[in-house]
Amino acid sequence: MSLPHAILIALLEKPSSGLGLTRRFDRSIGYFWSATHQQIYRELGKLEAEGQIRALPAAQPTRGQKKSYEVLPAGRAELARWTAASQDPKPHRDAMLLRLRAAAVVGTAGLEADLRRHLDLHRRQLAEYEEIEKRDFPPGNDSAQARLQHLVLRAGIELETFWTQWLTEALAELPVVEDAPAGPAP
Repeated sequence: MSLPHAILIALLEKPSSGLGLTRRFDRSIGYFWSATHQQIYRELGKLEAEGQIRALPAAQPTRGQKKSYEVLPAGRAELARWTAASQDPKPHRDAMLLRLRAAAVVGTAGLEADLRRHLDLHRRQLAEYEEIEKRDFPPGNDSAQARLQHLVLRAGIELETFWTQWLTEALAELPVVEDAPAGPAP
């Protein structure tokens, strides 16, 4: 249900074409709500059919020209309704955590390399977020919109910081767990 809302947010920030939205998803929203090019175009069609967005009129009609979209009052109202609605957090599911639990009963063979790969991926993501923070949120940019957008980015930074610290700890603990212990786990 949230992809249409992510598109409405992006269009309220800046009217865009489907291709423009795809690029913006790749650079910002996609870090926490990903979507393919096809999903974005499908949702644009639905949102337009529901009267929540419209294609902006072209200055000169041209065959094959990209359509840019803007949010209509019904779309803004839907986004405001969704923003104000109560939602429970989603349960966390992570295959790496499950694999570590499995390693406790079957052994850790082969796990170290993947833990190191995950650590490298999280370090790179953290560095990318920190670069975005330097570029997009310089001191003095204190508008309400910038503060909220920065808050979202800081959540990503904190999550990546957590994962890099946790994976470092997991790698330090890994040699301690050698072979599978006998008996059931608690």
